Amino acid sequence: MYEPNKLVCDCCERVYDITNKRILCDCGCLLTIEIGDTDFNWSIVRGRPMEVWRYRELIPTPREASIVSMGEGGTPLIEMVRLNSVLKLRGVKVKFEGSNPTGSFKDRGLTVASTMALFFKCRAMIVASTGNTASSMSAYARRAGLKPIVIIPSSGVARGKLGQLKLYGALIVEVSGGFDEAMKAVIEYSKIGSDIYIVNSINPWRIEGQKTIAYEIIEQHGVPDWVVVPVGNGGNIYSIWKGFKEILRLGLIDKIPRMLAVQALGSSPILRAYKSGVYEPFKEPRTIASAIRIGNPVHWRRVLRVIEESRGAVVGVDDSEIIRAHKEIARLEGLGLETSSSTTLAGLKKALEDKVVDRGENAILVATGHALKEPEIIDSYDLELIKVDSVNDLISILSKL
Repeated sequence: MYEPNKLVCDCCERVYDITNKRILCDCGCLLTIEIGDTDFNWSIVRGRPMEVWRYRELIPTPREASIVSMGEGGTPLIEMVRLNSVLKLRGVKVKFEGSNPTGSFKDRGLTVASTMALFFKCRAMIVASTGNTASSMSAYARRAGLKPIVIIPSSGVARGKLGQLKLYGALIVEVSGGFDEAMKAVIEYSKIGSDIYIVNSINPWRIEGQKTIAYEIIEQHGVPDWVVVPVGNGGNIYSIWKGFKEILRLGLIDKIPRMLAVQALGSSPILRAYKSGVYEPFKEPRTIASAIRIGNPVHWRRVLRVIEESRGAVVGVDDSEIIRAHKEIARLEGLGLETSSSTTLAGLKKALEDKVVDRGENAILVATGHALKEPEIIDSYDLELIKVDSVNDLISILSKL
């Protein structure tokens, strides 16, 4: 019997048509896109560019939809040789999402969400964001010929990300408080319904783009033992897990990885729920890693389900560990990540110490954004500067190094 694509509620399991513009179920819960029958296999994608839409058969947008794309996806999987000699694992690689068009993994979800915004004949797109989602949405809105509208928290947005919003000419609305207050405003707005399309990670089409990280990892590496993901709102780790499960269901892999969720300790309600069994938001989340500074993540239930299904774990790292990892991965491997991405290295170290991860296993760190998103953090680091008055002074100094 033919099984169609459908929108399904996480809570009440109500089913909606895949072309329904709604963001949430009538009961208020998140919606998941369930893929129906497909003839997808790896031979289909041979010869196609390594990018998000390489996996067109697994992204069930309507066939008549006009795809909005800038060649996102196809990010490198980089082996960490020097870091691995320190960690002494069977292998560590970084999936560097900072090489996407706007410098973060958000572009994967926004190429799909903006495609659907056009399909739904919307005039604008809107997000609540601490930076990366706003930057990406603004770029893809302009690519689609739509107006970008961004709700930002008064508690701060990284300067590099704010610069992108200026560049794209986004309309910025600042609300009092942190990200959670901005997100609450957008969720309330979603209940009204309009021709302004909400593209936060509560939008199920965002997940469909972000899950392609899993597909690429399989093609580039095979199935790893562990996939390590920084967790703020939780949409990305859920997306990646969804991608692995879909390929398993199609019979194209015979195992799936364990998932390691990493939170900053000052903003770690999911970690606390994982340990105690009771979920409670952080009223005033604090961490240098602004991209994951979220006190009440909308995907918290999904994240805990991912951890349970994958036999994974949640770990927390403090800001000093984040900064140490930030510098270490740059100075040992030459890879510039934003601070939220460096939590993956710090978290992997913590998991090794706690014997959650075994030295005989391998791991892939999902680095979600580029270092240039946070110039103010880089500016705070010490600069090794030596001034010279002559070439002879230069030669003398260099000969002693």
